Amino acid sequence: MKQFFSICTLFFALQATAQHPPYQQTMETHIAALDATHGTEGLLQLSEAFTRIGDSEKTKWLPYYYAALCLSNAGWADAELDKDANAGKIMSLCDKAAALHDNAEIYAIRYMAATQQLLVDPQNRWGIYGAEAEKYMKQGQELEPGNPRLLFLQAAALFGTPEAFGGGKAKARPILEKAITAFDRSQPEKLHPSWGREQAMQMLEQTK
Repeated sequence: MKQFFSICTLFFALQATAQHPPYQQTMETHIAALDATHGTEGLLQLSEAFTRIGDSEKTKWLPYYYAALCLSNAGWADAELDKDANAGKIMSLCDKAAALHDNAEIYAIRYMAATQQLLVDPQNRWGIYGAEAEKYMKQGQELEPGNPRLLFLQAAALFGTPEAFGGGKAKARPILEKAITAFDRSQPEKLHPSWGREQAMQMLEQTK
């Protein structure tokens, strides 16, 4: 009788696995899709898919992180996207991720969301969103000073800031070099963020 129940338990477990692909397999598939998705509609749909994974798993922070990253990518790519509404969704997803595991990667996403809000009207929004972005950068660096994505984002901000206001390519170059070194040394766990090195290399080429 015990053997019978063991066989039944195994059967139903295998059936459930067949109906619902394992978490890692599902995440790998969606992350690969993120790397290949650039249109706003596709990114929004992918964000919703990651969110559903997070809601289903309940203890995993990475699905919410990637859901927020999808929206962040949409914010950079789509000039017509409402940056304030989009940032609100990003922050909500970051809150869910941070409630499970607060870390520097989440602050990188928060930083980008605030920066996108700032860039809507830099002159009039600096006091609010510039300060907010700086706060997120500082908090992330306190958690992980050598995080390559935070270094890249810090360099990108200097790269896009005129020399008259303390930025410029010359200021960005040493931080980009530091970021690339950090990328090369980093050994992210499976499924963990690994983006940014290619963008940092492209930006470094423009500082020569």
